[in-house]
Amino acid sequence: MDKRKRRVRHGMVKERARILVVGGGYVGMYTALRLQRNLRGELRRGEAGITVVSPDPYMTYQPFLPEAAAGSISPRHVVVPLRRVLGRCDVVIGEARSIDHTTRTATITTLATDEERTGARRLTYDELVLAPGSVSRTLPVPGLADHGVGFKTVEEAIGLRNHVLEQMDIASSTRDPALRDAALTFVFVGGGYAGVEALGELEDMARYATRYYHNVTPDDMKWILVEASGRILPEVGADLGRYTVTELRRRNIDVRLDTRLESCADRVAVLSDGARFPTRTVVWTAGVKPHPILAATDLPLDDRGRLTCTPHLSVDGATHAWAAGDAAAVPDVTAAEPGRECAPNAQHAVRQARLLGDNITHTLRGEPLDTYAHKYAGSVASLGFHKGVAHVYGRKLKGYPAWFMHRAYHLSRVPTVNRKARVLAEWALAGLFKREVVSLGSLEHPRAEFELAAGGKPSQEPPRNPKG
Repeated sequence: MDKRKRRVRHGMVKERARILVVGGGYVGMYTALRLQRNLRGELRRGEAGITVVSPDPYMTYQPFLPEAAAGSISPRHVVVPLRRVLGRCDVVIGEARSIDHTTRTATITTLATDEERTGARRLTYDELVLAPGSVSRTLPVPGLADHGVGFKTVEEAIGLRNHVLEQMDIASSTRDPALRDAALTFVFVGGGYAGVEALGELEDMARYATRYYHNVTPDDMKWILVEASGRILPEVGADLGRYTVTELRRRNIDVRLDTRLESCADRVAVLSDGARFPTRTVVWTAGVKPHPILAATDLPLDDRGRLTCTPHLSVDGATHAWAAGDAAAVPDVTAAEPGRECAPNAQHAVRQARLLGDNITHTLRGEPLDTYAHKYAGSVASLGFHKGVAHVYGRKLKGYPAWFMHRAYHLSRVPTVNRKARVLAEWALAGLFKREVVSLGSLEHPRAEFELAAGGKPSQEPPRNPKG
């Protein structure tokens, strides 16, 4: 028998097939899950190895971020520990800095790179899965880098919750009318899912919280949604988009369409329609762009900076390279119009990851590849407690039925039985007890109290991000 090959039940694999997965989000985690299940025997015999490189030790279920921000779900229940679910994989907490697919080499940095002072590590691989996801797409708006906050991570969601409640505390205690007005003005930029759901849930939470303030009422607060196009939530259709605008305005939320944020310098939001709002809160959710690691590879990209892929989820023109999710331009073979691509959302990402894991297994075993084909089922969005919109399989739902469908769908999709049970339990308890509206903003400066006690001056700067 050839010493470089070993026979397995379904074909031949190399002596050790090294699979590198870059990213631990939807695609990265689900692909690794599928691979460790499909290659269970090969992993046990040492004939294959899976390495997952992720900047975080967990996968964040992003559709639950608005509910985590509103306090409906504990933040630890919207994340899935990678090491727990990927027990047969080597999980490396770090970031890929560049990839040379010609030599099958990836350069990565880890949390220990700066301490070791030995430079970045180089990993070699046989099969590459690129699933780094996306990052916030920002514009050169004056003051945005200084005062804006995103809404893509659990840290941002919980930080924003604490910030909103802290602004209500400031407004309640100040004697300065200008400071009070700025503290109670909240500007959200972007009318997609992230912006609308975050605004809807946080406004609902803040409205509830006012019952515990003797001098802050819902009418004192200004909630402003700024959208550059003429509609919001385009995924649910024009009719439900207009309904959403009507519902938000009915809650005294100022929805401004065909409007852009031109500046937020000096804590003043200046809009393209001439309006000016002194504010201490600017939430930026105006779209995403491909992760910068894609530009640091020698793989083909489309005009939007994504990897060009085949219907088999392999990178077009590059053997042994695969991609899916936000980082990939995947043809939609179910579309009536030629040239259409799959939308970069969780619905496609999870299904693509499973097929991607199967196709890598097929490649290692010399089997034919499967084609990704999934007809878009529709969209659901929450607008706050018992409020929502949904457009699923041609049916349009509003209000409580849409909100219930939103919860039921995402409960069915959140990974692991453990997380499903914990989220369901929290929802059940929330129906029996009052909502918690406590700010834990001091978590962002955990050493401040001790530094003061030790005779030092507590730092007002946020802690350095160890991930760079």
